[in-house]
Amino acid sequence: MDLSIGDDGLARPAWASVHDDLREYYDTEWGMPVRDERGVFERLALEGFQSGLSWATILRRREGFRRAFAGFDVEEVAAFGPADVDRLLADEGIIRHRGKIEATITNARASIELRDEQGPGTTLADLVWSYRPARTPMPVVAADVPTTSAESVALATELKRRGFRFVGPTTMFALMEALGVVDTHLLGSHRRGTSGVWSTDGFPVAEGHTPS
Repeated sequence: MDLSIGDDGLARPAWASVHDDLREYYDTEWGMPVRDERGVFERLALEGFQSGLSWATILRRREGFRRAFAGFDVEEVAAFGPADVDRLLADEGIIRHRGKIEATITNARASIELRDEQGPGTTLADLVWSYRPARTPMPVVAADVPTTSAESVALATELKRRGFRFVGPTTMFALMEALGVVDTHLLGSHRRGTSGVWSTDGFPVAEGHTPS
């Protein structure tokens, strides 16, 4: 089943059963809906930095990233200039990768342009959530969990068109998982269907209803 039963009797996937910090992240945050612009921007940035690395590496530097990137305030990050890039390249609390640092700043500016272009109430979060599928995957084992989807390919294409960087289909699928846009918790996991967005059998939950 690729599930591990913890000392608390709860079933989790192997990746969330190795360390306490990963277990806490899985139990309380991963896959829960995030719908605000700052929250989505933060996770977009972290998923970009995670590319080629383990999620544990990023998670353990998360507070460092928040300090370095002004709490992921879109307006503040969009105003970063060359001196800020140099500062970030010297910051041992984050991943010091020039391309990813510059992409995060570019993506903040693109988020503002998106907001300005589409009008009040339309943000990066709105755009990402508009690619929610009609049904979410039903993985039994880890090998059943996809790494991309038609929706993540389409989202990546749209974000690239709008000037975003480090937003490939695989990264966007990981973002959608993290935000709750899709539910890829394994069947049998204690977290399956707990987001309020998806039922345990993979169908959308109507607003105001309790998932089953």
